[in-house]
Amino acid sequence: MASSEFDYKKYLNLARKNKVLCIVTALAIMTVITVVSYLLPNKFEAKSTVFIEKSVISELLKGLTFTPSAEDKIKVLSYALNSRTLIAKVLDELDLKKGSEAEQEKHIKQMQDNTQIKIKDKEGLFVISFQDRSPKIARDYVNALVRRYIDENTSSKRQESYGATQFVSEQLSTFKEKLDKSEEAANAFKSGSGSIASMDPSLLLRDINDSQQRLDDLRIRQTQLETLLAGLSKVSSAQSNMPALQKKLQELQLQYTDNYPEIQRVKEDIRALDEQLKSGQGVAKPVDSPEYAKLASELRALRQAETNLSNNIARNRGLLHSIPAARATLESLEREKSSQKTLYETMLARQGQSEVSKQMEVQDKSTVFRIVDPAVLPFKPVSPDRVKIILMGILAGIGGGLGLIVLKDQMDSTVKNVDMARQFGFPVLAVIPRIEDPQRLVIQAKRDRKIYIAAALYFSMILVVLAVEVAGINVISKFVGRLTS
Repeated sequence: MASSEFDYKKYLNLARKNKVLCIVTALAIMTVITVVSYLLPNKFEAKSTVFIEKSVISELLKGLTFTPSAEDKIKVLSYALNSRTLIAKVLDELDLKKGSEAEQEKHIKQMQDNTQIKIKDKEGLFVISFQDRSPKIARDYVNALVRRYIDENTSSKRQESYGATQFVSEQLSTFKEKLDKSEEAANAFKSGSGSIASMDPSLLLRDINDSQQRLDDLRIRQTQLETLLAGLSKVSSAQSNMPALQKKLQELQLQYTDNYPEIQRVKEDIRALDEQLKSGQGVAKPVDSPEYAKLASELRALRQAETNLSNNIARNRGLLHSIPAARATLESLEREKSSQKTLYETMLARQGQSEVSKQMEVQDKSTVFRIVDPAVLPFKPVSPDRVKIILMGILAGIGGGLGLIVLKDQMDSTVKNVDMARQFGFPVLAVIPRIEDPQRLVIQAKRDRKIYIAAALYFSMILVVLAVEVAGINVISKFVGRLTS
């Protein structure tokens, strides 16, 4: 505790002893920092608040149109507003472009660094701020940047909507052509070879069975007639019957196997005729009678009917075998037609949606950029923060003054107390206290009072300057600006 009290008194006495140096140094540091704060250029900040408002129409037509959401626009907002192209257009509009290309790039970079974009609300509220030495330029730049961004955003969305509508219309005509071609191919196949695809196989099978039954009946009747005609003939003409039997055998073999009863019978007849020819029996003409002619005519009709039924059976069997392939082809054509129709109807719906979207973009009905607070002319600079600088200067002055006298004391190698004398190895016999002259003390006290008063007055001036800045009165900064300009 004693050591602590001793140190305190030591530094207090040290400050008292070097009060002039301490005060002058502290006030000089405060003055320099205060003056420097006013020599720093003022920067004014202009702000504009913009809100991306969702349209009621957009909500009502949700699902029927394709419009970018506010969230999508906010995602690219910072990049779009700080893009080099947009800033260059704004500088050109405000006639702020520099001379050379390098100077222009540097200027654009400065503009990007001084532009801040803060998104306050994910639903679409954002603030654009910009700092510049000129309050007018700051205001005009922010307003021009916001206006240019809104115009270009709206224009690009309109162009995109027009392009999308045109593209969908072109694709719609292409799909319409494909649909017409697929319909023509399906209809042509149905009316041509594909007509068999609509046939019922069960009906064809029934028709084949009925025809086969009738054919068997006709052959039985034909056999009966041939027997009757043979009986009416006095002598059978083997030579004339042989070709007919052979032809009949060939026709039956085309449709049936050799085990078929009718084929077996015809073979027996051919064998019998062949034996008759080998035996050398003579040939006589058939009996010329009305009954014989009637039976012969009926036999010819039966043979013609047999031929017709055989052809009908062959034709129906061919159709029966062709139905699966025809149906497969027809199903393929129908699938192609259905696919093209689905695509066409989808594109037709998309065309309606794109047209509505285009009209919404043209009339600004999708999302609306509403400027809540446009940038106004700023009167108070935001930089430098002179209140903070002056306060830091006061603290730096006090610290600098105390630090200087401590440094001076550390560099002074003279003996200041008994402990320092003992360090040299000499015995300390006695300590003689300092004897002050009362008259000199009075003069010193008066001089110290004057120093304190002068320092207090000077420090009061610095405090007044600080109070003026705290109150927001920029009279001093304007005065300094006129002097430096």
